[in-house]
Amino acid sequence: MKLPLFPLQSVFFPGEQVPLHIFEERYKELIKDCRSNAITFGIPVYIHDSIAYGTEVQLVEVVNTYESGAMDVICVARQVFKVLTFDNEMEGKQYAGGVVQFLDNVNDGDKKHKEEVLSRIEELYRIMDVPFTPIPVEKFSSFVLAHKMGLSYDQEYQLLQIAKESERLSFIKSHLLGTIQVLKEVNRTKELIDMNGHFKNFDPLDFKDFKLKQ
Repeated sequence: MKLPLFPLQSVFFPGEQVPLHIFEERYKELIKDCRSNAITFGIPVYIHDSIAYGTEVQLVEVVNTYESGAMDVICVARQVFKVLTFDNEMEGKQYAGGVVQFLDNVNDGDKKHKEEVLSRIEELYRIMDVPFTPIPVEKFSSFVLAHKMGLSYDQEYQLLQIAKESERLSFIKSHLLGTIQVLKEVNRTKELIDMNGHFKNFDPLDFKDFKLKQ
């Protein structure tokens, strides 16, 4: 399928709202075409000086239009694609485009796996002393809190490329376990630093049973 493309250094996951400030002439034309012809466009992730995967988005609302013609728009992310070809300009247009292949989303995440991941997210937020609003397990998916669990840009990009929900949940769980362990060690180190220099009560050792190692 051929799709208009708007490369950005951002990762957007299916289902999330995408706020964009449009100011370049080519993308003003793109938004105009989206409004007139009800077309969607793709946001390929620009990473490591290249593009390979991205997310299709659909225009929902033009929130503000400025005297310059710039716009604030809200889109919604739909499905993940792989970029097969890229052209700096689509035929007869100022904006870029290319042929993309949509990835099949395999929704095979089970309740137990989701509950485990949710539990780890709550633990992470608790350690960081950040308020956490409980999410019903039936409404939770790997993409719901993807931007709010400390994933790096590279990790978010890796997550975007995983087609199976079960594998996405495993990826997130592994990240959370590692992050939680690091934070616990940091907290322990802080406690040890805070204790340093304080007067402490130690039980005297009884040397009568000690043996000198030869």
